[in-house]
Amino acid sequence: ANGYYYSRWNKCIYSSHDFSDMVYIDNYIFNKDVYTQFNSTVGKYVGFTEYGVRNAEFWNSNTGQLQAERAEVERYCKHNAEIRQSAIADKT
Repeated sequence: ANGYYYSRWNKCIYSSHDFSDMVYIDNYIFNKDVYTQFNSTVGKYVGFTEYGVRNAEFWNSNTGQLQAERAEVERYCKHNAEIRQSAIADKT
């Protein structure tokens, strides 16, 4: 319990059946506080602490990394949502 805690959570959020409102969020967390976040709606990294702002500035300057994060909505979110939706629909 004593020490430091780092985690990275990414999630896909949507409410429509056609996934048109799908949002991909990638959080970088230290001791339960988000210090940097990528949000596909914003389209870039945003820093919430001094360290997070430095990370965001650095990562936003890397066009390859930004393109990869922006592509996660299609590659990761929509792909997996379609699989889950079809699995649920097949059982009803």
